[in-house]
Amino acid sequence: MRLVVGRIGKAHGLRGDVTVEVRTDDPETRFAPGTALDTDPPQRGPLTVASGRAQGGRLVLRFDGIEDRTAAEGLRNTLLIVDADPEEVPDDPDEYFDYQLVGLRVVTVDGREIGTVADMLHLPTQDLFAVTRPDGREVLIPFVEEIVPEVDLRERAVLVDPPPGLLELADPRPAAADS
Repeated sequence: MRLVVGRIGKAHGLRGDVTVEVRTDDPETRFAPGTALDTDPPQRGPLTVASGRAQGGRLVLRFDGIEDRTAAEGLRNTLLIVDADPEEVPDDPDEYFDYQLVGLRVVTVDGREIGTVADMLHLPTQDLFAVTRPDGREVLIPFVEEIVPEVDLRERAVLVDPPPGLLELADPRPAAADS
């Protein structure tokens, strides 16, 4: 199975470093020095990680053969891809790979269908489910135990117990009547 683990952002500095939008729960492994990553578009890769560091809440990588800012800018918006074993699971039973979560049904504890997990967003502060509702609108749900008490991969469902107002944030507000 081919997984997108990151997207290259802008060049960082003058020596070929780039920022990376991380799309994996395991960046230490996926972006370890010496790791070869396939790319989309394919003609930009494969790229081999020379070094990496966190800086200001972002991942900054340097790739073998990318020696200056011009070469780094040429990689902008390139997707970084790995081959993964679909049977592989994280060591911690409370952790999941993004591909295991995308496509799961989202249901409230009282049985209300919310939608389907369309994407996982990994922000510096927390992870979020991007859920597509049946009407096509999107709602973001923090992936924290207080709000997401259960993920059932066998049943392909995520059970959520949202605080009041969370799901309504995606609902359009009626226009206020003029008095």
